[in-house]
Amino acid sequence: MTYDTVVFDNDGVLVGRTRYDVLQAATEDTFEQFGVTDPDPDDIEDMTIGATPKTVSDVCSRYGLKPGEFWPTRDQTAAEAQYEEVREGRKTLYDDLDTLHDLDASMGIVSSNQQATVDFVLEHFGVDDLFGAAYGREPTIESLRRRKPNSHYIDRALADLDADSALFVGDNESDVRAAENAGIDSAFIRRPHRRDWELNVWPTWEIDCLEDLHDIVES
Repeated sequence: MTYDTVVFDNDGVLVGRTRYDVLQAATEDTFEQFGVTDPDPDDIEDMTIGATPKTVSDVCSRYGLKPGEFWPTRDQTAAEAQYEEVREGRKTLYDDLDTLHDLDASMGIVSSNQQATVDFVLEHFGVDDLFGAAYGREPTIESLRRRKPNSHYIDRALADLDADSALFVGDNESDVRAAENAGIDSAFIRRPHRRDWELNVWPTWEIDCLEDLHDIVES
């Protein structure tokens, strides 16, 4: 099997993941911006990772907040916190990204992170020209419905790249499921944080590094 297109998850695949405490602090900062100085720790956690339209609505109702105002502010605050992590060298590209420069395939990115964060990372590290499409979430509640394993953003990237045979590379089970939902193959990359991870899904491929894609894509 050969592939003419490879689409990548971003965090944990191309660039290091953002530490949880950084995202948690951004959520706490968001509550403070709306005058909530002592939110329930469970609400902080729900708004930091894995938020859904329902949890946003439920949390906001407990504090008399408007979801359509709270969530975009939370997304912007989280994005700005990640910009700082990049600028300070705490969130960096994986060294093997250089091996993608001569990969014989069109390439794109689909992330569940904010579009603004994806754009900032690519521009900061000067690798935006590698990718013909790069999608993250818009700062809206509706975008939470569209993130992986929903194939919405993958479908958009594949259309932009005019893909015929495509592969999606990720480090989460939701990435494998999103690829399945898009009707394409998947590669699960075992970065150090996933080295001993037991999968409950079945990717088409398992790889240790981005260099392994040369054998898969160009075979």
